[in-house]
Amino acid sequence: MAVGGATGSRDDVDAAKSALRTKILADRRALDPATLAAAADAIRDHAMSTLAALPVQVGGPARTVALYVSTGTEPGTRPLLEALRTAGTRVLLPALRADLDLDWGTYAGPEALVPGPRGTVEPAGPNTADLAEADLVLVPGLAADRAGHRLGRGGGSYDRALRAVHPAARVAVVLHTGELLDSVPAAEHDAPVDAVLTPAGWTRVGAAGEAP
Repeated sequence: MAVGGATGSRDDVDAAKSALRTKILADRRALDPATLAAAADAIRDHAMSTLAALPVQVGGPARTVALYVSTGTEPGTRPLLEALRTAGTRVLLPALRADLDLDWGTYAGPEALVPGPRGTVEPAGPNTADLAEADLVLVPGLAADRAGHRLGRGGGSYDRALRAVHPAARVAVVLHTGELLDSVPAAEHDAPVDAVLTPAGWTRVGAAGEAP
């Protein structure tokens, strides 16, 4: 995985993150339902075509993918969830705890999803799966850059969760087209990503992007 880094003082980084979050969230609110639906279908198609060629690296022989249930104007993941389940792929979904850390449960279909805290949607439980079992980890975000820095919503849930990812696993952030930027404010504690998945396709970033 790429190595994140600080860009200025903590207060400067936090202020820059806040300003960028405000802009991106406003841009997302302007997206119409047809655009969001088309984006979700494109994300599904790109993810499934790449997954077919990705070797099982962690647990074998079955493949495990960690994902999340999109809400609102986030890049849509529900078509991908169903495509993965239909293909026989085990899918892990996060459940947000009161301390903002994440537990993980196995996706059992849309009827087994329940409302979670802070507007999230999560598996009904029991949520006792281990993120370290995932071959591919797809996480939410608001932006990323080619150094592998990811901008989240500020709770730190995924920065902490990604410490448990298996060293052989690949980590990607799912974004809308245009949210892969030249630079994203980052601090030392921000967990990096290896790739960005948008409706336009995959982009390797960080150390993965520098590989031949």
